[in-house]
Amino acid sequence: MAKEIKKWTTLESRYIIQRPWLTARVDKVQLPDGRINPEHYVLEYPEWVNVIAVTTAGQMVLVRQYRHAIDEVLLELCAGVCEAGETPEQAARRELLEETGFAGGSWREIMTIGQNPSICDNITHCFLAEGVERVADQSLDESEDIEVVIMSRDAVRAMLDRNEMLQALMAAPLWRYFAENS
Repeated sequence: MAKEIKKWTTLESRYIIQRPWLTARVDKVQLPDGRINPEHYVLEYPEWVNVIAVTTAGQMVLVRQYRHAIDEVLLELCAGVCEAGETPEQAARRELLEETGFAGGSWREIMTIGQNPSICDNITHCFLAEGVERVADQSLDESEDIEVVIMSRDAVRAMLDRNEMLQALMAAPLWRYFAENS
């Protein structure tokens, strides 16, 4: 018989920082057995999106950019945040166009995942866009320096096999894509 897992009760909550790209709060929670945890930290983020973009020629559209937290230049899927009032698909389409200049094709959400649900409150919507074409130049944010990289499916799969996709929120949908499209 499966054990019943019960939710915690939030007794108090206060923000310790509220900035555009970092919002953190500390909750005082009561566990189901009555014990009190006076400090459970939660990072709040908007919903995120990422896109596996496949061109009309069957190539995959990726981006290369610097990631300061680990001091590395990484090859990744196009990704970003859902802006206020946007659906996840609208955000994904906007991000792909802004970061790569690619658009069009047929779109579907292939999975929804969380980065670390024990301390982060957001989810990532992962999309597959097939049949995209380059329709514009990049339109990057001030802090973005992004190179568009077009790769074959085999090269992307080999990159995954070599453990070169460090961003787990991007590796997971790619693994799913290859599992379903082998």
